[in-house]
Amino acid sequence: MTLSFLKRRWLRWTLLALVLLIAAAMLLKKRNAAPTSASASAPAAVAPTAMEFLPGDLYVVKSGELRQVLPLSGALRALNQASVKARVAGEVQQVLVREGEAVREGQVLARIDTADYQAKVDQARGSLVASQGQLDIATQTRNNNQVLLDKGFISRNAFDTAASQFDIARANVDSARGALDVARKALSDTVVRSPIAGLVSARNVQPGEKVAVDGKLIDIVDLSQMELEAPVPTNDILKVQGGQEVQVAVEGLPQKVPGRVVRINPATQSGSRSIMVYVRVDNPQGLLRAGMFADASLTLEKKERALSVPATAIQTENGNVYVYAIEHGVLARRPVVTGLQGRADDGNAVEIVSGLAEGAQIVKANLGIMRDGTSVRVLPQGGAAAASGAAPAAASPQAMQAAQAGLPPVAPPANPSTQPQGR
Repeated sequence: MTLSFLKRRWLRWTLLALVLLIAAAMLLKKRNAAPTSASASAPAAVAPTAMEFLPGDLYVVKSGELRQVLPLSGALRALNQASVKARVAGEVQQVLVREGEAVREGQVLARIDTADYQAKVDQARGSLVASQGQLDIATQTRNNNQVLLDKGFISRNAFDTAASQFDIARANVDSARGALDVARKALSDTVVRSPIAGLVSARNVQPGEKVAVDGKLIDIVDLSQMELEAPVPTNDILKVQGGQEVQVAVEGLPQKVPGRVVRINPATQSGSRSIMVYVRVDNPQGLLRAGMFADASLTLEKKERALSVPATAIQTENGNVYVYAIEHGVLARRPVVTGLQGRADDGNAVEIVSGLAEGAQIVKANLGIMRDGTSVRVLPQGGAAAASGAAPAAASPQAMQAAQAGLPPVAPPANPSTQPQGR
């Protein structure tokens, strides 16, 4: 009985071990089969046969003007401006202009009460008449004494006294005449005139107010010529010279305004390491206003017929510079030699010295490393969705990069029109 019990026990353990071995073998077989099936199905679902681009993703290489620029910014101010002040004290009777009105040179702007100054003119005129009468008497006395002196009826001292009285009377006339001129000048200063032609920017007094001498009355600006005052760092100031061209972009204006460097401040600004540069800007149509903020590009170097591409198209790897070109519908990596970096008509650009010809088509955006020799298809503008649905084998550049890196495909967003809507 003991031997039979041991045999049955050994048989159970043997069967259990056999079942475990079979299960383990089946599990191992399933695990080995799963990657094989996944790798067989992934290329069919992920690997595209062509990359799709919109026309805006591409750029046709062309030659044109290329500028190396130094950015500037600052506020505009009128080149000619005047602050009209009172030359005499008194009560303001009239202010004939308001802010924004155009004025001519010499036009009357305001009037100050003339009563006191007219009285001073009358007083000075009376003093001049009295002095003139005294001069006439002194002249007659001197002439008579001259006759008496010649006949020996009076002494030389008596004649000298009469001559001195004549000199004093003549000096009094000159003094009275000067006082009359001063009084007349003060009277004329009660009429305030514009020293320049321009626009009234500020009216600082109202009729009835009293003003002192040098009291500010009206501010006038001439907008025909403007100046941009912009700070330049000291490490860039050696690149700036008088006469250099500047393109000024002003907020609110669709087009840039040309300008030119006219002056450079000889000293740095207090509290900073910047030097002020002054740019003259013509304003014949009067579109610019004093105080407007402007961004400017100072041209340091310019090439008229430079072959250039957008700066975003340039890629660098291990010191090698290249771009992606599209040749005969295939993506081609082309090494290039670059030159001047600056701004073209369509933004930041880099000069191509060699490696590309004018008219070549390249990828404008930096999409990272792409596979050389990949087929390329250009979608019509606005027809990306339709073209993608008609050709499921094509993919976007991002999908191509994911496939090349061995990443799983990104599921497209669900169409909201096919999803159940909540009630």
